[in-house]
Amino acid sequence: MNAPADATPPRRSRAATVIGASARAAAAVAFLAACDGPPVVDAGPLDSRPVHRAAGALDPVADAASWLCGHYSSAAQAAADPAFFDVRLHVVRIWVDRTDGPWLYVEQSMATAQEKPYRQRIYRLAALPDGGAESIIHELPGDPLAWAGAWKDVARFNALDPALLAVRPGCSVVLRYAGPGRMTGSTQGDGCASALRGAAYATSEVTLTTGELDSWDRGFDATGNQVWGSTKGAYRFVKESPAPARRPDPEMPLGTEASVAPGETTAPRGTP
Repeated sequence: MNAPADATPPRRSRAATVIGASARAAAAVAFLAACDGPPVVDAGPLDSRPVHRAAGALDPVADAASWLCGHYSSAAQAAADPAFFDVRLHVVRIWVDRTDGPWLYVEQSMATAQEKPYRQRIYRLAALPDGGAESIIHELPGDPLAWAGAWKDVARFNALDPALLAVRPGCSVVLRYAGPGRMTGSTQGDGCASALRGAAYATSEVTLTTGELDSWDRGFDATGNQVWGSTKGAYRFVKESPAPARRPDPEMPLGTEASVAPGETTAPRGTP
């Protein structure tokens, strides 16, 4: 599921932003006691909007997390229609011991430049009282390229404090069931700000199943004219392999987060 605003390949500038109270940002390092794993920075629980369900009731958050996680390709769509690019998408669980998730790391790149992803986000899934699942979009602090390829080694995120993530206001995607094994959702209205290519706001429409993720991200100017994104419809990402949630190996070393100043790059027109 794509983060909608300012998110066509490659990346654009981002500034490190601290959110939440300072007490959370200064919280002590905790350990993965259940598996004796590497230390995890724990800023304390965020608002997880707990929802009580009857036994046997559907769980949209659990389903959304399970269906989203995986490794995807749009190669088949690109081969059939030159209007679409061959894009690779990775969605993996991180911080699996936290109780205010699930948390997902999302990385997206052109197939020809997978070492330089153009979109990197962290999603937090939260239950809504009406039975929906909200995907709250967060930006990584500093230069996201420091985290390129982190989907291969999720233990790297144990060194990152969730309180350092910047929420993208108005860019959440709300998912709801649309039949057995199917969820659909979108951003709400024009509240997701975007300045890319003269846009005023961005939208995202998503269809999710156990084996496919269709995502249509578009930017619009103040008069409602589309200025970026696909004009033919959603990108169709086929899941090539799952990404099961698991605790990292206790022996797996922590990764390092490079301290790099944010950069500014441009994007080829028509990419998702």
